Amino acid sequence: MSTRIIEPSELIINPDGSIYHLHLRPEHIAENIILVGDPGRVQMVSSYFSKIECKISNREFYTHTGYFNNKKITVLSTGIGTDNIDIVVNELDALVNIDLEKRQIKSAHKILNLVRLGTSGGLQSDVLVDSFLVSQSSIGFDGLLNYYKDRNIISNLNFEKAFIEFMQWNPLLPKPYVVDCSEMLLIKLGNGLKKGINISASGFYGPQGRVLRLQIADPIINDKIEKFVFEGKKITNYEMESSALYGLSKLLGHNALTICAIIANRVSKTYSKDYHPFVKKLVEHTLQKLTE
Repeated sequence: MSTRIIEPSELIINPDGSIYHLHLRPEHIAENIILVGDPGRVQMVSSYFSKIECKISNREFYTHTGYFNNKKITVLSTGIGTDNIDIVVNELDALVNIDLEKRQIKSAHKILNLVRLGTSGGLQSDVLVDSFLVSQSSIGFDGLLNYYKDRNIISNLNFEKAFIEFMQWNPLLPKPYVVDCSEMLLIKLGNGLKKGINISASGFYGPQGRVLRLQIADPIINDKIEKFVFEGKKITNYEMESSALYGLSKLLGHNALTICAIIANRVSKTYSKDYHPFVKKLVEHTLQKLTE
């Protein structure tokens, strides 16, 4: 165990012994955790559980822990954005790898499996609406990982360099970073599903090239993204959380994977007529594979 005592201002514990934002204690979470953006989707996922042990909520963070296929599993809503992922991943890690009473890092490291199930917009014509896509890598437009030491160790620096040069990257924007998913979870959950590379944007409108009343700094950013190729791979879709999930998980020693239901295609300008049945199929697939 580390001899450092983590200060109350750095690790905030609620009066009931739970961690600050998530309001969870170590016994409230499983080793396998499904992350969803929408708090309303937590209930949909946990409806498949044979038994629910706890339901806890605070702000946008809703957590249900129960059993599927006789294995303990947690589903937790993160809300939107990599800033929320920073809270969720750090606090989940603290629950298993920090002694909250002594405020010390534990000597034995525990690994979590974090699987994000989301919705996303395709950036290539062959990324079809109402299909599933597994993100082998994620490009962060958000800049979050750049605040952490050793980001270069777990990032694909050659990919970053090629992307920045091809895009003629605006120096006013955060520097992109690229992180790969967990190979173990990719094999376990991604067999038979289309693989791709996503971009985690820092917003839904301008950062993803959408124009309403405000013009954007680079009107052809999505055209350039569509054309970019690195080692034979293209960028396939936009979303808003995976880069931080992958980056923080690797730095903290956890496994992470994102699978998205594609509900729109930015090239064909199409949108799903009803994506909810496909999200349910994605949940069923993930629960089954995660607990096999």
